[in-house]
Amino acid sequence: MTSKKLGSKLDHIGITASTLCAIHCAVVPVILTFLPLAGIGFLATPLFEWTMIGLALLLGVMSILLSYVRTHRRTLPLLMLVAGFAAVVLGHIYLRGWIEAVVVPLGGLTIAAAHFVNFKYVGSCKAGDHHFLHLPHRHHTKRS
Repeated sequence: MTSKKLGSKLDHIGITASTLCAIHCAVVPVILTFLPLAGIGFLATPLFEWTMIGLALLLGVMSILLSYVRTHRRTLPLLMLVAGFAAVVLGHIYLRGWIEAVVVPLGGLTIAAAHFVNFKYVGSCKAGDHHFLHLPHRHHTKRS
């Protein structure tokens, strides 16, 4: 599998995982009392949360750092990834209550956005247009 295809798949997984993480972090405090009744109380344990944060970090570094080194050399996805993980980790460690329930999901969404931007950079046009929402396409050469 080429590194471009691998990076694309990792970004898709990263977008999905980060979005699910944001949803998890936003919803768990609201439904915390109902989780044990449904048999899914493990979703609110620190072990589960830190394991998911670690896996998301590993996935983010693999995807975005490899794409940076091999393909686009643009720092925006890396900066977004660092900012997102800073919000998630610092939010879990230092914040409590409603502020944690706002900051941590925003960090997860920032991580998902970092994967999306990285995905767009990897597939972007190499013809000089550096706008990250530029869709991949073929350039037709003029025939004389």
